[in-house]
Amino acid sequence: MEEKKQILERYIPLAKSTAKMFGHHCEIVIHDLTNPQASVISTINSHVTGREVGQSFDHLVTTVLQSKDFKEDYLAGYTFVTEDKRTIRSSTTLIRDFNQKVIGAFCINFDVEALLQMQQFMNTFLPTPVLVEEKEEKEEKPSPEIKNVEEIVDGLINQIIQNSAHPAMKRHEKVELIRFMDKKGIFSMKGSIDKVADSLGISKVTVYSYLDEIKNKSR
Repeated sequence: MEEKKQILERYIPLAKSTAKMFGHHCEIVIHDLTNPQASVISTINSHVTGREVGQSFDHLVTTVLQSKDFKEDYLAGYTFVTEDKRTIRSSTTLIRDFNQKVIGAFCINFDVEALLQMQQFMNTFLPTPVLVEEKEEKEEKPSPEIKNVEEIVDGLINQIIQNSAHPAMKRHEKVELIRFMDKKGIFSMKGSIDKVADSLGISKVTVYSYLDEIKNKSR
């Protein structure tokens, strides 16, 4: 555990220099993915998205890991919209320990709302470019990154359950654990239902029933 902490803390100077370089519109977040339920361990310029130490990750599974452009442990330039409708351009790089196990993530979030408004203003004065019809691309073969992503998500599932499960775990605790994983996009991954069911010692049918209960309550 001490080794993991030391590895993650080495990224703090990089976070500070990056934020200093790009100014107060640039937020840097460091995650400890061995503690998924409270993964945020460091934030700089947290006003950009409101990320705070002790919060959990967002977008990691559904946007980063499942992107076709996620390769070599990073995804650069993806966007998401905040609750107050600002567009954020982001990059996420995974952090591995000396045994090549994923233990963290280094995230850059840049508020590009002012740039988009400037772009819209300039577009009113500039001519519309002629669009060139793109040629149909050949179907790509499945990327070897898929296996890497499955291993990462498996690790998240194991860590989430390991952090919360106990022999006397009650039904409502299991439901809350399923709710957390559902919110984080874990169940969008193929085979995740089976893995969670096995880890919790319950059937797939039970996991589905918990998910139905969660969805019904959220309506």
